Amino acid sequence: MQLVVARIGRAHGIKGEVTVEVRTDEPELRLGPGAVLATEPAERGPLAIETGRVHSGRLLLRFENVRDRTAAEALRNTLLIAEVDPAELPEDPEEFYDHQLIDLDVVLADGTGIGRITEISHLPSQDLFIVERPDGSEVMIPFVEEIVAEIDLEEQRAVVTPPPGLIDESEAVVASARDADDADGADGADGAADEAERAGTAEKGDA
Repeated sequence: MQLVVARIGRAHGIKGEVTVEVRTDEPELRLGPGAVLATEPAERGPLAIETGRVHSGRLLLRFENVRDRTAAEALRNTLLIAEVDPAELPEDPEEFYDHQLIDLDVVLADGTGIGRITEISHLPSQDLFIVERPDGSEVMIPFVEEIVAEIDLEEQRAVVTPPPGLIDESEAVVASARDADDADGADGADGAADEAERAGTAEKGDA
């Protein structure tokens, strides 16, 4: 099985290095020195990784026979594709490869359908599920334990418990209004309590 593991960004420096947008949970394995990757467009590859390093939070790669900025810039927006055994699984049972998650149905705890996962976005801070809804719109769901309650590969679904407003923006508006009402109520109660306390103090003074 062929999977996209990175996209080449802009050239870095003058010695052929490029930035890459990582699209795999195992960059040290898929994008390590010695790896040979197919490309899209195909005529730009295959590319053999010579060196890799992290600079300012970004992965930089240098490929064999790419020695200057001009050659590096010519690779911009190229997709890097690795050959992966579809039966291969991560060592950690709590981790998943992108191809295991793509096309999973996303549902709430009560079974209500949200959509299906069409893409995994790997950000520096966290991963995101890009979920296509039945109406064609998209919603981004952080792949974190607090929100993604279960990944069931047998049932081909991801169970989520999203906070108000993540799936339906109107819920965020309602929750915000409710919070404002609660705050106003609390202020009113505090005001009444303050008024009663002042009244009691005045009565004691009069006595």
